[in-house]
Amino acid sequence: MNEPALSIGFSPCPNDTFIFHALVSGRIQTKGFSLSPEILADVETLNEWAIAGRLDVTKLSFHALGHVLDEYELLSTGAALGRGCGPLLVSQPDVTPNTLSQQTIAVPGRYTTAAMLLKMCHPEYQKTTVMRFDEIMPALAVGKIGAGVIIHESRFTYHHYGLQLVTDLGAWWEQTTGHPIPLGGIAARRTLGKAVIRELQSAIRQSLQTAFRNPSLSSTYVKKHAQEIDDQVIGKHIGLYVNDYSLDLGAEGISAVNEFLRRGYTADIFKTDRQIPTK
Repeated sequence: MNEPALSIGFSPCPNDTFIFHALVSGRIQTKGFSLSPEILADVETLNEWAIAGRLDVTKLSFHALGHVLDEYELLSTGAALGRGCGPLLVSQPDVTPNTLSQQTIAVPGRYTTAAMLLKMCHPEYQKTTVMRFDEIMPALAVGKIGAGVIIHESRFTYHHYGLQLVTDLGAWWEQTTGHPIPLGGIAARRTLGKAVIRELQSAIRQSLQTAFRNPSLSSTYVKKHAQEIDDQVIGKHIGLYVNDYSLDLGAEGISAVNEFLRRGYTADIFKTDRQIPTK
């Protein structure tokens, strides 16, 4: 019997390429499935593909997850979740809190966690526009927009664009809920079946453990796809977004995800009140 070849997608950001390198380069043996060549795309593209059901296995924002839980199961490994790592609302220096409500605020995708956090933290900001995450700071720098929500490596480099911090949306979440901020996770089609999903989780965890043991193995792959190629920025990015929750969400991580989903339902962002079972 032929093993199914699973389509897999994740972002080109250092945390994802660090996690998946050993798996997609064939260093991790898989049982019960094989992988088609990886597809790297920005997080909002992956979110839209998840909603369309395009990939078997995919990285996606937890905002997008709330819309696809009937079709996809959240894996316990590979997630980006933690403290001090949330999206930032930044603006040009001459923008004040009094004028911000009149500004158009860029968000890095309709289904990103960043967009959902902005809506929950600042419901008064109604004027938003969607931009790809790596286009927001350049647009801010030349005055195309007045403010924007930035993610990924941008939290380390926004000062270089002469921008000011308005709200640390991750810090707002942590202070409001007490939970770490759930940014994104890995999900698999429920139709793959429990056995394949279990083996897939194990393979991704082994891939991350391999990266932890020998980071240099993935360095060329990570740098090839990174937005910022400075080694220090890449190292900070991985150090911030890849942690114990990435190995296993655990009870604390799942509680954070469930609180995020619950608040999304309460805010009428999700149509159903779905929760992730505690393992």
